[in-house]
Amino acid sequence: MRIVELASVDGYIAFDLDCPTSAGGTRLAPDVTPGEAGLLARAMTYKLAVLGEQIGGAKAVLRAEPENREATLARYCQEIAPMVEKSSFLTASDLGTRTQDFALLPGYRTDAVMHQEVGGELVDTMVTGLGVVVAAETALGGLAGRTLAVEGFGKVGGAVVREAARRGARIVALSTLYGCVADPAGLDVTALEELRAEHGDACVTLLGLPVQPAETLYEVTADVLVPGARTGTLTADRAARVHARVIAPAANVPYTATGLRTLAERGVVTLADFVCGAGATIGYLGERAGQVPDADSARDLVEERVSQLTETALEHPGGPFSGASAVAEQFLATWRDPADLSDGPPLAPEPGR
Repeated sequence: MRIVELASVDGYIAFDLDCPTSAGGTRLAPDVTPGEAGLLARAMTYKLAVLGEQIGGAKAVLRAEPENREATLARYCQEIAPMVEKSSFLTASDLGTRTQDFALLPGYRTDAVMHQEVGGELVDTMVTGLGVVVAAETALGGLAGRTLAVEGFGKVGGAVVREAARRGARIVALSTLYGCVADPAGLDVTALEELRAEHGDACVTLLGLPVQPAETLYEVTADVLVPGARTGTLTADRAARVHARVIAPAANVPYTATGLRTLAERGVVTLADFVCGAGATIGYLGERAGQVPDADSARDLVEERVSQLTETALEHPGGPFSGASAVAEQFLATWRDPADLSDGPPLAPEPGR
């Protein structure tokens, strides 16, 4: 692991492996850390490995308040442009950033399929949410009539909610920074979309339902729990209170090692974040290989790859997280020294450690 401190902004880029090309998103928030960057870079290595790509994982984290984001991103893009031009670091949007934030980087194409909008939604975001939903659907054998509890209602959370609803699922709980709302009969997705467009994350306070602390989402009874926040949210303590059958993460590295073990002991199906969240990576790689001429083909490719990977992972005796890790590690062993990955798969430390 190599962590580079940026010169033009308050931030870092973590490179998980020493190799010619590394790739991963750029995250912007006031409190991101080098340690978070390292965890996310390892997750990206595993994501690329399950897809059979000889590319190292990376992640950039930028510390900035929302009012300073544009100036921060402009300086950042100028600094990393030489790396992008040499393909030593390839990046895209992540938490706190948008696809268009990188328009000034070498090679950015406004006509790229992944940068197009369909129904007001970027293909990049659409297929990210699609991957989460397809993984959950594969684990359950279908989503019609199933229930979901979703953390976050931003670009990816919104995509998850819309795709799950299209497949006949009910969203029984949703949380944002303003709190959590729940209704076993299902939340009104159309009303939520309209309120989100006008009021942002405060939409959950305007449904006429009791608003609970955001973390209560993890205790809602549902078929699927979709963690969508920061790393390490599924600690041992929180895992002991989960009432979902399947965890399908939209967030990167949501599990701690003890949290993952607790969930497994309780019979909860723990899908790997680096498979569930692989949609955009599959889309970008597919477009680069000429397999994605339009949005529909991007959707088809993501559905096919994520469902296949999830089916394979579910067959592993140690559970789907272990199964997905095994797929990644078998591929990595074909081109990396095992010592490069001695820390193992991407799992967050327990708080206080």
